[in-house]
Amino acid sequence: MTADSPENRQLNELGAHTLIEAYRQRRLSPVEVTQAVLRHIERWEPALCATWLYRPEDALAQARASEARWMQGAPIGPLDGVPATLKDNIATEGDPTPLGSAAVTLTPAAADAPPAARMKEAGAVIVAKTTMPDYGMLSSGLSTFHALARNPWDTSKGPGGSSAGAGAAAAAGYGPLHVGTDIGGSIRLPAGWCGIFGLKPSLGRVPIDPPYTGRAAGPMTRSVADAALMMDALSRPDPRDTMSLPYQAIAWHRFDVGVEKLRGLRIGLLLDAGCGLPVEPEVRAAVERAARLFEQAGAHVDVLAPFMTQTMLEGMDLFWRMRSHLDLQALPPAQADKVLPYIRAWADSAARLSGTEVFVASQQTHLTRLATVKACSAYDYVISPTAPMPAFAAELPSPTNDPLHGLEHIGFTVPYNMSEQPAASVNCGYTTAGLPIGLQIAGARFDDLGVLQVSRAFEQIRDPQRPWPQAPGN
Repeated sequence: MTADSPENRQLNELGAHTLIEAYRQRRLSPVEVTQAVLRHIERWEPALCATWLYRPEDALAQARASEARWMQGAPIGPLDGVPATLKDNIATEGDPTPLGSAAVTLTPAAADAPPAARMKEAGAVIVAKTTMPDYGMLSSGLSTFHALARNPWDTSKGPGGSSAGAGAAAAAGYGPLHVGTDIGGSIRLPAGWCGIFGLKPSLGRVPIDPPYTGRAAGPMTRSVADAALMMDALSRPDPRDTMSLPYQAIAWHRFDVGVEKLRGLRIGLLLDAGCGLPVEPEVRAAVERAARLFEQAGAHVDVLAPFMTQTMLEGMDLFWRMRSHLDLQALPPAQADKVLPYIRAWADSAARLSGTEVFVASQQTHLTRLATVKACSAYDYVISPTAPMPAFAAELPSPTNDPLHGLEHIGFTVPYNMSEQPAASVNCGYTTAGLPIGLQIAGARFDDLGVLQVSRAFEQIRDPQRPWPQAPGN
């Protein structure tokens, strides 16, 4: 390796495909790459607070084991030696799982959760866990357990959530691979606000434990290529997920079939979610620009009428409030008092709901599913803003800062959790202040590879991307 080679200059910036090929050719070692990532984390981390369980010596031990395997020509999997992070709520054996909250008892996990197990089996070097808000119930990095996570594009802004630290880590270059989770937008929202790629797979495509309606784990990366490589590992079967799909040997390596993928596609353009906050002008303009690029590539783009309603959004909100209210009621008072006051106010607002009101609210999940599938059935893919606004102040728990209207920003993302469809966020532009704007691309149920292919095609036709944020002092 020459002194001025790209690998020697910024090893933490290299994608997983590049690293694997460099390991294969013995031009790079997992140890030197991991060392570079660790140094980079230490430069950024005082400003971002994206990591938890940051254990440099453990990461280096994993890297040395990977290096030995590569020297013998015997890597154990497709991610061998590639630095990665896991979200706080993805259990790792022997470690507590605080779920972002000081109210959680720190009990060591008995086993790796499925996404953690698959990443380790594939050989990834786990450099850290990443931070999240209390119980994952905010699109923010605000937490009573973790320090406040911030956005590397502008540290006065938040990275989004609930995969807050993962979004910040990917944008800041904490290695190429990051695993997040998503039940209403928690992968896609931080992906959009941090300018990275994030995929919420079809429900059950990536086994997770515990499973729950709408809950998915998925990749958060700087490129579609790295997300596809992660899906090859993450989608392997695990019997603990009772909602998982039958395993399919999907050709994830075929994520790039060129811009020709777009020719003739029927694309629905959704610019109004039908509920929640209105789309800000700069976000709308960037998404409309993306739609024109799809048309220039040969796709047929039609404006799609809103299919969500405020009643659907508010019903799901009320149902989740009651679920959280019951969870908090089960805690000893001293522990419940440690929960973020915003979340307490949100959850406890459900205390006087009648059984009828809770049932009607719960039915909005199913009605959302029906409406989403019906609206999308006329199209191959649907594109929209990921969120109606760019990243907001880091200290705020939500864009409205109002626990009684706390989910007004998820109208574009939550439908695909309920309908079980795959949906991704890919950067499509920037505000005048330089903040990223996310484009959501949703496909039919089970068409995860197609969403990756369309996202990769868009990467190739979108306007030039700005350089990634640089660590303080660089």
